[in-house]
Amino acid sequence: MDRDVFIYCPRCAHRLETGPRFGRERQYCPNCGYVRFRDPKLAVGALIIEAGCILLIRRAVIPRIGYWAVPSGFVEYDEQPRAALAREVKEETGLEVNVGRVVDIFPLADPQKQGVFLLFQAQVRGGDLAHGDDVSEVRWFSLDEIPWGELAFDGLRSVLQTMTRRQEDPGADDDD
Repeated sequence: MDRDVFIYCPRCAHRLETGPRFGRERQYCPNCGYVRFRDPKLAVGALIIEAGCILLIRRAVIPRIGYWAVPSGFVEYDEQPRAALAREVKEETGLEVNVGRVVDIFPLADPQKQGVFLLFQAQVRGGDLAHGDDVSEVRWFSLDEIPWGELAFDGLRSVLQTMTRRQEDPGADDDD
């Protein structure tokens, strides 16, 4: 059975049916009118660069345990994305950050979770660097030291490759 199909209504426990609702096939409850929308998860990540170095964390959780990524995590239902990212960075690295603009948007890399990943610029404003939850190591890498073969996600690899191309050739066109 599809793990993403519910059998009973979360409101009234009546058996759900499937039919046209709001322009597409959706599960709904014929008893109370509940419609199940399959909303995506939202994750956020921080691209933190200081003195030509990028801050990466070594993942201690699934997916991609042991691989390098940016500090990141999921947005809770009652949080704004920037506040969620500041919380995640603090939890994972011990650092306090100011979160800036969105750098890029990707689909989530975890096939078990459907959703969107927002990569933000962030600047350190305080705290003490130390690995926290979900992380086994936190480290600054110069752009020529990036562990390319150990990066957890393709979206991050793409962003970092663009950055290194710009550093090597500031006039390089991103659409090569």
